[in-house]
Amino acid sequence: MTSTPRVLVVGGGLAGLVAARHLAGGGVDATLLERRETVGGRVRTLERDGYRFDRGFQVLFPAYPAVRRELDLAALDLRRFTSGATIAHPGRRTVLADPRSAPGTLPATLRNPDITLGDRLRVARLWWELRRTDLETLFDGTNESDESIERYLRERGFSDGFVETFVAPFYGGITLDRSLSTSSRVFEYTFRTLAAGGAAVPAAGMEAIPTQLADRVREVGGGVETGREVESVSSEGDSATVQLADGVNGEVDAVVVATDPPAARDLTGLESIPTDARGCVTQYYALPSGADLETGRRLLLNAVDDDGPNHVVPHSAVAPEYAPDGEALISATYLEGEDLGASGDGVRLESSSESDDGRDPEERDAELAARTRDALESWYPDQRFGNLEALHTERVPFAQFDQPPGIHDGLPDPREPSGSVYLAGDYTRWSSIQGAMRSGREAARAVLEDLSG
Repeated sequence: MTSTPRVLVVGGGLAGLVAARHLAGGGVDATLLERRETVGGRVRTLERDGYRFDRGFQVLFPAYPAVRRELDLAALDLRRFTSGATIAHPGRRTVLADPRSAPGTLPATLRNPDITLGDRLRVARLWWELRRTDLETLFDGTNESDESIERYLRERGFSDGFVETFVAPFYGGITLDRSLSTSSRVFEYTFRTLAAGGAAVPAAGMEAIPTQLADRVREVGGGVETGREVESVSSEGDSATVQLADGVNGEVDAVVVATDPPAARDLTGLESIPTDARGCVTQYYALPSGADLETGRRLLLNAVDDDGPNHVVPHSAVAPEYAPDGEALISATYLEGEDLGASGDGVRLESSSESDDGRDPEERDAELAARTRDALESWYPDQRFGNLEALHTERVPFAQFDQPPGIHDGLPDPREPSGSVYLAGDYTRWSSIQGAMRSGREAARAVLEDLSG
């Protein structure tokens, strides 16, 4: 190369940030353009009145290989969940926990009527089998087997109680699919990763992750420009052209498209980019004084597929920094179809201002809060939650792309766009923080190889 190549990265989510860092570190003039005023994409945190509200239910799996490679975990000051969950039924609650991380829960776990001795033995056997699995082969095309999570578990003999009261709401939180129709590859990867390292959140909220990645882009000489919206990209020969919304045109040696899936399909025209969405709505609450969910740092799962939330998160119990001193913050997450509302800007992942039936946000929020109160009072008949205060609601129509069995075999390659346009996004791997970060690294590697070839 006789001069330093110029590369633009379009989109400031995790994939774009990782791509920009490795491009700049590889010796090219790399600049990231993000249309919002802050980076992070779907990984964002709102701070208000001493509270921290992540954009929907989000956690970090510290054992993800890409997370360990790309992040300084110590600097994130992680706050960890206790492995397992409290399982809520009308009038009663049970515990299923990993005794390795919480030895005191062993008696309650052994007494859990929803989980058989056979289930416990099958979990141990599955963990042993997956320890010997190369996780990276699950999504690279060499693994020909794939089926739904439900079928995968049924074939291994797990009981109805285990599948329906624990796995359905637990993986409903991970895949936003309580029906367990998601690819078993996602289950295997996340099961192995959770068993190895659990789940956590940064003390400062999930947005601390993209903030750290953006700092690393700048440390290696890359640029990060926010408030810069790209309207189109095109490629001719050995160069690419970017058209910005403010009318500015730019010609560069390569462009990496790292936007959300619908926008990436619009910019590249690639129909292989998946745009069928899984969404959720998460509402945050201040827990009334004297109320106690008695779940410690474990998730609270709804064992019954009813009108209540899929799960409840005790945020301030896990990370006290999420709430002012003396206050308890929890959230309840409802899956798609549960009052997500119409999205006036669904491609851009923004919350809507009005639902399909014409109700305003305050009315919809009040209804969700009432449903959460009813669920909590059903699970805790000796407590009252009438003073449960709804603080904030996040509606995320496109939180993940849908991942039925077989979808990963047809996802696009980073080089699939023509010419000097490349792709970076979890939709080139699988819908996860791991998929996004690895895709950014792979896109940067493809660009650097082609520019030096």
